[in-house]
Amino acid sequence: MGTAFRVLCRTAAARRKDDPVTSVYPPGPRLPRVIQTLLYTRRRTRYVTALARRYGDVFTVRMVPPYAENLVVFSRPEHIREIFAGDPANLHAGEGNRILGAIMGEHSLLLTDEDEHARARRLLMPAFAGSALRGYRTLVEEIAETQVDRWAADTTLPTLDRMNALTLEVIMQVVFGMTDQGRRDELAPLLRHIIDINPIVFFGWKYPRLQRFGPWKRFRDNQIEIDELLYAEIARRRAHPDLDRRTDVLSRLLAVGSGDDPADTPLTDAELRDQLITLLLAGHETTASALSWTLHELAADPRIQDTARRAAAEGDDKYLEAVLKEAMRRHPVIGGAVRRLTEDSTVCGFDLPRGTVVSTSIVLAHQRTDNHPDAGRFRPERFLDGSVTANTWLPFGGGVRRCIGAGFSLMEGTVVLREILSRYTLSLPPGAGPERGRIRNITNVPAGGARVVLTPDEIRSTAPSPT
Repeated sequence: MGTAFRVLCRTAAARRKDDPVTSVYPPGPRLPRVIQTLLYTRRRTRYVTALARRYGDVFTVRMVPPYAENLVVFSRPEHIREIFAGDPANLHAGEGNRILGAIMGEHSLLLTDEDEHARARRLLMPAFAGSALRGYRTLVEEIAETQVDRWAADTTLPTLDRMNALTLEVIMQVVFGMTDQGRRDELAPLLRHIIDINPIVFFGWKYPRLQRFGPWKRFRDNQIEIDELLYAEIARRRAHPDLDRRTDVLSRLLAVGSGDDPADTPLTDAELRDQLITLLLAGHETTASALSWTLHELAADPRIQDTARRAAAEGDDKYLEAVLKEAMRRHPVIGGAVRRLTEDSTVCGFDLPRGTVVSTSIVLAHQRTDNHPDAGRFRPERFLDGSVTANTWLPFGGGVRRCIGAGFSLMEGTVVLREILSRYTLSLPPGAGPERGRIRNITNVPAGGARVVLTPDEIRSTAPSPT
């Protein structure tokens, strides 16, 4: 695939700069749609970086359904600001994410627009407000300590696998309030099957007949098992006698409709299922990938790691959060935030027809040297010195669609880093070099699993946890 990729990129680069895909779209490669789809879904970072070098700040990628047929990519801060501030009635993020429909469900916060999205967001937001995050922190600390206790010193740790296990445990307990280990063990492998989905399975959404065969049938059977478990958990929780005293997200959502606001009608089981699977997947895989990239970067840079370990010992969560943010800048977990136009519109000076999908490219925005001086270096201090400005760091999207779990993700990541760095020094395995990314489901993960060697600290810090 690597050789083929280089050949295809050279073919794209050989085209004239002013050669547009069509008369209405910004320029882009003339490669067949199938080839562009494969490059975008399997080698996204390298592909869009090559296209930006060839075509500039705005270009068009053409793909086959269920992917966007005409994707116009933007990365300048002023363009991103305009798109994020645009009219949500015309810029449908839910429609732009429809490829996830078979996984998330039609009621998912990620897939709805306008009034339905506003209602879902309003009902979910209290579960991720500051007061709720403070309540979750102790549970996250306990889970992180328990998980790291199982690691063996002086071994090579596949951090992507371990971070997936840790963040899944966190999300199952925080979102579901699942205290029964047996039910968690039953659900976890089913969720891992979704995370490891091959992009080819997405084509089964467009062609339902495929669902009777091979990987498409296995995916459908897995979904049925997940739904049975989720609906059983919802029914079990509805019948729980102390529902009003529980603080997990599911219990909070089940309480909707019991207050004084007539607009807060109770959520149906189908709505609950869709929001829960969205939170489970969006709040688990993304944080796990961000943490594994962070641990890889720390292992590769002993100087920054020493500073981070001192921060962990002293309870300096601001520096640890800066380390996490810088890893998310260098290795965007999600490639871009998309919006589908519901009518012919002028976007960032381009007249685009209805149905066009516009993408604010997180990958390209994070690489721009005018956004981030010395962008190729891992330098957490940029998040402490005020040099990172609005619309240049975008891992959680922006505007009315900004991820509601952003605060939770940063809190969780900081807690986990503190737990690891207060126990271990990290180093790369002998002969290991920089990790390449690969697309798993829709997230960018370390292709080699971000393996690091754990060396125990001689003295483990006894500094109190920050409040």
